[in-house]
Amino acid sequence: MAEKKKLSLKREPMPRQDPKLRAHNFSEVALGYSPEQAIKEAARCLTCKKPRCVPGCPVEVDIPGFIRWIQEGDFAKAVQTIKATNCLPAVCGRVCPQEDQCEKLCVLAKKGAPVAIGRLERFVADYEAQQGCCVQVPKEVPSTGKRVAVVGAGPSGLTVAGDLAKLGHSVTIFEALHEPGGVLVYGIPEFRLPKAIVQREVDFVKSLGAELKTSFVIGHLQTVDELMDGEYDAVYLGNGAGLPYFMNIPGENLNGVYSANEFLTRSNLMRAYKFPEYDTPIKVGRKVAVVGGGNVAMDSCRTALRLGSEEVLCVYRRSRVELPARQEEIENAEEEGVQFKLLNNPVRILGDDEGWVTGMECIRMELGEPDESGRRRPVPVKGSEFIMDVDQVIVAIGQGANPLVASTTPGLEINKWGYIVADSTTGATSRKGVYAGGDIVTGAATVILAMGAGRDAARAIDAYLREQKGC
Repeated sequence: MAEKKKLSLKREPMPRQDPKLRAHNFSEVALGYSPEQAIKEAARCLTCKKPRCVPGCPVEVDIPGFIRWIQEGDFAKAVQTIKATNCLPAVCGRVCPQEDQCEKLCVLAKKGAPVAIGRLERFVADYEAQQGCCVQVPKEVPSTGKRVAVVGAGPSGLTVAGDLAKLGHSVTIFEALHEPGGVLVYGIPEFRLPKAIVQREVDFVKSLGAELKTSFVIGHLQTVDELMDGEYDAVYLGNGAGLPYFMNIPGENLNGVYSANEFLTRSNLMRAYKFPEYDTPIKVGRKVAVVGGGNVAMDSCRTALRLGSEEVLCVYRRSRVELPARQEEIENAEEEGVQFKLLNNPVRILGDDEGWVTGMECIRMELGEPDESGRRRPVPVKGSEFIMDVDQVIVAIGQGANPLVASTTPGLEINKWGYIVADSTTGATSRKGVYAGGDIVTGAATVILAMGAGRDAARAIDAYLREQKGC
């Protein structure tokens, strides 16, 4: 009788660039699994009869199903399984917080490391591209004769567009920027998510039949009402949350102060990281302070290093335990040389006679009782002010809703923060035939949650359209 192979409680390590090298280039940090590594990691999956991981996936990927195909070495079938419900697997495999979703629920997490679901998803998506074994585009279904306008070509908009196109509806995506992808192209750096991969995923959505119009600002060139009064039977608003927040402290108008949105947009979308091929103006400080502790802050810190800053300081008002960024991104930043200045809060930015940043005054903090977020509230330590020597400040404390669409759509209900009010299960808004999802509803969240909202809304829009005459 053959001896039963012992199950490994440790996951297969992800090959990565050496920190000393990657801190000076924009090539992808994580290098991906080889076929042998992917099969080895997939073999750890227990293929549970009642898998707990699937309910943890906002887009309902058949996780045990695609992993079984990897175990058998049929990577093309694995891709097909994923793309049945997820049109952006190469993106999700790189930037989704699986550790807080599907992997968190894996039964192996109780005794060891959960199956590396995200890494396996990335592997099969990349294998598809490398081998040219494109997943067969679903057979064209009869047209319903109904037309849907999707506002925003970010993760949520691309998902709803792909799902509706598969159902036979005619879909047009309106994107304000000159490139599709939303936060995937303007917010997430090349070293974490190469732009060629985003374009590949966009091309797949287009292959399903969705039309794309870029440099088209809804609320300016056309309003939602004009779309509804014209050729469209329904509208989906997935225009994201791209309005940067600031600290409202003295000195924020000095030269050398950026919002993270602007800093990352210049580097990512406008390709400042490719200077001199792209001559995009961007300030490269000698000593840079990035204020904030989320993933956007980590992206800003690591981008500043790669653009040539000598020192990068991550200034956060709570302790390391409360840092909201993914643990993997925090570790990557530390390995690359980012210095964490925790329990410090800026109160003033200093400048010279010519209006350029020369320093930042901070006050030390201590943690009090938990606030509404569940994290311990930071409390200033009286008399602890000090000057931090920096010549550039990047503010990465969050972003909100751009009011353009809401302000030009009468009767569209918004909440006190300016986000669109929509049903949590259908995306239906206060306007008949108008749906919304993603960051414009929830505030800045994750790529996969925005995609999940797109899937839910696509089902609701399809049902709404089929109730109409002639469908």
